Amino acid sequence: MSASHAAVDGARVLADLNALRAIGAYKTGVHKPTFSEAHIRSLEWLVERLPTAGLTGSIDGIGNVVSRSEKAGRKLLAGSHLESQNYAGWLDGPLGVVYALEAARVINGDPGINGAVEVAAWCDEEGHFGHFLGSRSYVGAVTEADIDAARDRTGGRTMRDALGAVGLAGRKRVTAERGRHIGYLEAHIEQGETLESSGGKIGVVTSIVGIWQYRIVFTGEQNHAGTTRMAIRKDAGLALAKFCVAIDDRFPKLCGPRTVWTTGRITLDPGAPSIIPGRAEMLFQIRDDDASVVARLEAALHGMADEVNAEGRCSVAVERIRTGRPATMDTAFQRAIEDASTAFADGKSSRMPSGAGHDAQVLATIMPAGMLFVPSIGGISHHWREDTADEDIVTGAHVFVDACRRLLGP
Repeated sequence: MSASHAAVDGARVLADLNALRAIGAYKTGVHKPTFSEAHIRSLEWLVERLPTAGLTGSIDGIGNVVSRSEKAGRKLLAGSHLESQNYAGWLDGPLGVVYALEAARVINGDPGINGAVEVAAWCDEEGHFGHFLGSRSYVGAVTEADIDAARDRTGGRTMRDALGAVGLAGRKRVTAERGRHIGYLEAHIEQGETLESSGGKIGVVTSIVGIWQYRIVFTGEQNHAGTTRMAIRKDAGLALAKFCVAIDDRFPKLCGPRTVWTTGRITLDPGAPSIIPGRAEMLFQIRDDDASVVARLEAALHGMADEVNAEGRCSVAVERIRTGRPATMDTAFQRAIEDASTAFADGKSSRMPSGAGHDAQVLATIMPAGMLFVPSIGGISHHWREDTADEDIVTGAHVFVDACRRLLGP
């Protein structure tokens, strides 16, 4: 049994996760939108525990916690996020933060390891104000103008108001000290059923998908639902519905083996049962780890829009509102996770891409990065029924800590 295995305290890991679960509890999950009281209390919980791992840190001006160690030697950055989707799961984010904290406790106190783990909790990975704002700020990709423009997607509150309300206005944002870290390691629940269905214990993430998002707006003619004949209607809602069906008909012929697409929101204006919609809008998303596939699908979207416009009954405009760059995880990090899985998970690991976005893809733009997954029961996530067996959580902690040790070296 290795020193790292002996030192990992599975009961402590579970206790930490359950302590965070109690903050903002909702049914069996949590409700911790960005900058809510529950989110800030969770960040404060982490800051209070950093000294137990030989670390110092505080909440910065965008809501990140990025800690530092004074221990000599190489430094590995590790973490995830502590806010949640609305009325969602208890492990999406906190698992990676608690694993990082446990790794820091084990490794930073071991004089036999010439290096340290530094823990981070990134703000707003879930995109209440803007996807990956915290990690993007850390790598220097968020301007003050970006913060000025950010609005809460649920209530429309400005990010400036939110920062002021929680006492973060005017604080400095922490940015990366280039060259300080050998890389970044993140753990997460899989948010799918691949591991569970195959009997696997650890997913070794090979790549993280890019996310492309579109606003597609249909313009017709608002009119009375009872007196306007079907033959002369310019129904924007009907045009939108036909467009959705056309996407599902055409995309399978053009997509890659793991491409997914989703119409996440539809709005009709004015949205009354007795009025033909004069305007309809859909928010549409494509995910893939191959940008060339997405380019092909985006071209198809524009071609379909051209067809609708040529028909003349309604017009449609396709606007890309988010571009997500896919990221490849570092091969040395993948090997470290696999070797740790051989030691502590009976070798029950498999390489797999991530279909969800994560802060690791942002950190990968400035340093080597890696990710490991643990199983999700039923593949459920972004819902309060999200869960992972305690045994799998503890196994994942052992693998994560050992992977950190292997990356830092003796």
